[in-house]
Amino acid sequence: MKFLIVGLGNIGSEYAHTRHNIGFDVVDALVQKHKGSFVSERYADYAQLSVKGKQLHIIKPTTYMNLSGKAVRYWMQQLKIEATNIFIVVDELAIDLGKIRIRANGSDAGHNGLKNINETLGSQQYPRLRFGIGNNFPKGRQVEYVLGQFTAEEQKQLPELIDHSVQAIEAFATIGLERTMNFFNK
Repeated sequence: MKFLIVGLGNIGSEYAHTRHNIGFDVVDALVQKHKGSFVSERYADYAQLSVKGKQLHIIKPTTYMNLSGKAVRYWMQQLKIEATNIFIVVDELAIDLGKIRIRANGSDAGHNGLKNINETLGSQQYPRLRFGIGNNFPKGRQVEYVLGQFTAEEQKQLPELIDHSVQAIEAFATIGLERTMNFFNK
C-alpha cells in the first residue's frame, strides 16, 4: 500500500513556521522522525518513507498555497495513488489550537489551498487532517494572523501537537482512516 501525504504551506523564509505553514512543519517532523530527507522535485519537495511496511510519499508543494492542487494532481498521477490514499495536512482557523480534526472528505471551509485542490481534482473526496490554529485575531486581521508566527506561549505547545499529528498520519497509513478518525477525533 502506498500513500501520498501532503503538507500545505507556502515556500520562502518569510512564511517559515507561520500558522499557515503548519502542514509543512508536520510533514517535516514526520520525515525527520523516520530519518528521511526531502529532495526538490517537480512542483514539490519530496520524500519517501516506509512506515510499518507502508510506502509514504510525502510532498510539500512548491506552487504556493493557492495552487496546491497542481502539485497534488501531478504526484497522484505520477505515483498512481487514488484520492482515498492521499492525506492533506492543513491549518484550520475554526478549530482551537491543540485540536485536530480528521475527515474523509468535505468542503474547503474557505481555505485557499483546499479550494484549489478541490477545483483541480474536481472532487472533495479525499482525507484531510485539519490542524487547529484558533481564530484569536481582531476583525479584519485574518490574513496577518494566518501568515503570522505562533506566539511564544503557543510555540511551547507546538512540538507535542505536531507529534500528535505525525502519529495521526502514521495511523492513517497503518490502521486506516476510520480507526484513525475514531482515535484522534476525540
